[in-house]
Amino acid sequence: MFQTTTELRSAFLAYFGNNGHQVVDSSSLVPHNDPTLLFTNAGMNQFKEAFLGLENRGYSRATTSQRCVRAGGKHNDLDNVGYTARHHTFFEMLGNFSFGDYFKEEAISYAWNFLTQTLKLPTEKLCVTIYDTDDEAFEIWNKKIGVAAENIIRIGDNKGAPYASDNFWQMGDTGPCGPCSEIFYDHGEHIWGGRPGTPEEDGDRFIEIWNIVFMQYNRQADGEMKPLPKPSVDTGMGIERIAAIMQGVHSNYEIDIFQALIKKAAEIIGVEDLENKSLRVIADHIRSCSFLIADGVMPSNEGRGYVLRRIIRRAVRHGNKLGATDTFFFKLLPTLIEVMGDAGKSLVEAKAIIEKSLKAEEEQFARTLERGLGILDAALNELDTNVLDGETAFKLYDTYGFPVDLTADVCRERDITVDEAGFEAAMAEQRSRAQAAGNFGTDYNTGLKIEGETEFCGYTELNGEGSVSAIYVGGESVETLAAGQEAVIVLDNTPFYAESGGQVGDKGLLSIGENVFEVADTQIFGQAFGHEGKLTAGTLTVGQKVTAEVDKKLRHRTQLNHSVTHLLHAALRNVLGTHVNQKGSLVNPERLRFDFAHFEAVTAAELKQVEDMVNTQIRRNHQLKTAVMGIDEAKEQGAMALFGEKYDSEVRVVTMGDFSIELCGGTHVGRTGDIGLFKITSEGGIAAGIRRIEAVTGVAAMEYVADQQAQLDKAASLLKSDSASVVAKLKAQLDKVKQLEKEMSQLKDKLAAAASADIAGEAIELNGVKVLVKKLEGVDPKSLRGLQDELKQKLNSAIIVLGIANEGKVNLIAGVSKDLVGKVKAGELVAMVAQQVGGKGGGRPDMAQAGGTQPEKLDDALALVQPWLTERLG
Repeated sequence: MFQTTTELRSAFLAYFGNNGHQVVDSSSLVPHNDPTLLFTNAGMNQFKEAFLGLENRGYSRATTSQRCVRAGGKHNDLDNVGYTARHHTFFEMLGNFSFGDYFKEEAISYAWNFLTQTLKLPTEKLCVTIYDTDDEAFEIWNKKIGVAAENIIRIGDNKGAPYASDNFWQMGDTGPCGPCSEIFYDHGEHIWGGRPGTPEEDGDRFIEIWNIVFMQYNRQADGEMKPLPKPSVDTGMGIERIAAIMQGVHSNYEIDIFQALIKKAAEIIGVEDLENKSLRVIADHIRSCSFLIADGVMPSNEGRGYVLRRIIRRAVRHGNKLGATDTFFFKLLPTLIEVMGDAGKSLVEAKAIIEKSLKAEEEQFARTLERGLGILDAALNELDTNVLDGETAFKLYDTYGFPVDLTADVCRERDITVDEAGFEAAMAEQRSRAQAAGNFGTDYNTGLKIEGETEFCGYTELNGEGSVSAIYVGGESVETLAAGQEAVIVLDNTPFYAESGGQVGDKGLLSIGENVFEVADTQIFGQAFGHEGKLTAGTLTVGQKVTAEVDKKLRHRTQLNHSVTHLLHAALRNVLGTHVNQKGSLVNPERLRFDFAHFEAVTAAELKQVEDMVNTQIRRNHQLKTAVMGIDEAKEQGAMALFGEKYDSEVRVVTMGDFSIELCGGTHVGRTGDIGLFKITSEGGIAAGIRRIEAVTGVAAMEYVADQQAQLDKAASLLKSDSASVVAKLKAQLDKVKQLEKEMSQLKDKLAAAASADIAGEAIELNGVKVLVKKLEGVDPKSLRGLQDELKQKLNSAIIVLGIANEGKVNLIAGVSKDLVGKVKAGELVAMVAQQVGGKGGGRPDMAQAGGTQPEKLDDALALVQPWLTERLG
């Protein structure tokens, strides 16, 4: 019997595969071209365009085991993870889908037969729900399947609006939607809870295991429900929930995958209590963190990277609570790879970068904790009550990643409590902001929707003929286009490449006689190619046959840049390691931009090695070979799949000698020698763990090299040298400047010492304490610290405030001798003065610096020092 999670996953996919479904790999956790989602959170996400009729997949039914994350934006289960039986940041959704193929009867039968015949679940343990008015579903369950009427529960409106029900699914406020039917499993009388629809439905006895969505309507912006021309099916069953049932346990954390991770975490940290909820948190979080990094997300302070950072830090914090004294989180990866089996292939490929990222983030968090303790200590020292306000606790949490429970622990040691209500209020505001940011609004009925397909002949031809199958002006379909109008022209056949895979769309002309349409861009609309531009002369009418002519020069330059990205990708993996994966690209006639996963800056030596390797492959003049084959065959041959791209079962493979083989639908040169020359122009980081290289090829590369040589010649001329010896001459000049700067600094120190003798005499005595407040003229701001030190030595015991107004800025320094810091702190003193001149600052109790932007107020600000000190020294 299928018991392990791996066996269940295989059994599910095999069952639907044997019933005519295409077995499709899980898509990335980073949704492909979908601004409505932070992360992939359901099995249907990758099929959204197929359901909308914008994409032809080549099959009408599919099945997947989809990786999902719910830890940010609208769908955020993070705070519940580890404390409930079924909340996770990461889970796998088993699903079967029909795109206008089968509908309710078949979908219900497939689900019931898999559960009761393949998995042998007892029917008396199952009950089902339907949407309140879905009599068709009731008849199928009752008459065809044989489920008793009392075990079919109608669930209706529960939110005060039409169709607003747990059993009525919708993609968004508009677009495809329809009633649902859910299957529930009864875990037994020993667990509290009631059937769905009862007052006790929130209990854990009856658990939903399968949801079948019948997409049969298209909701309009005005709320009207129009029947879909091709009703479809979207189903989902959480693998963790069905595994718990098959393994005879109640909590998901008791299944094989979690038990292996929990035991390993306990072993690494040195914990004996396997029931500790912190171990659950760690076991859950290693799954989401590892798969997110494998799919290209890196820890950062914004967007997806920020969510990942929060998950990592939450896991590390729970490890610390268990007593972890060293980095531990990344050590769970080998166990995760083992328990995930074939579903963890991406983890194996990205193992090095995952381990390095997790370890670095854990080490950085340790430093953050240390920094947070210092900030918390300072805040507590300034308290005049025994309560730390919620805003400060939240700032520590939100800005510095400092856990509120740790804040409470530190406060407790000083008999101080945390304003938990204030903290929760600030947290609630943050959640509202996060949900607003994650609640992407999209009207799926807006935007250009084009029926039909365009045949692309542009791999071999740059000129061709095609019939105008549609014309759109301002999003509306028209029959005729007049001169001067901007439009989107759709052809049944075209040599124009539509923007895809990072390659920009072609430009050129569509013409028939004297009628000329200038194409400024080419885009994909469903299966059709839209030529965007303006009719400059004559008229165009639907049905006319036009000559399509691609701008050859622009296409050629684009092809050079596209082909070289394949060589660059391979070279980076050779030089930096196989963890390097493409994370995005832009290929146009002027240049190429290539984003890739790498955890640190690429050194100059490594960049040169990459550049030399690419140019070597160019000189070898490999013939580019293309072939169309099955996706599995392509992967067996070692073809690289590009990040974020979706591939059909049949793919195009581009090979360059024995150096590069990638899946790619773009256009390319005939031989690598056509590229001529490759030159990297820049390299830098664009996000945590993501680097960017920009480069040029061909004539543009030659022009770049010529410009660099011209700059070098100009520099040599200024140094009265030649190109060959310019570096030595420049080094000599820099050494001379460095020596002069050193001598100047020494002179400034001597001048400051001399000045301090005169200034020290201006100190006054205030309540028995020497106080010196002075506005300085003609003094370099860099000398302030040295001058303050000299004055401290001369005055021995004193409070000093010095200020400089220079070029629209204010520079301040405050010094307090160590015997006086118990009465006055330099940080508080300088902050008070800085506030008067539009600035802020801080530092140690004995020395602090600040700046300001209102030099005209410096005199008044310094005048406040004496009364401020009088109050504190009194």
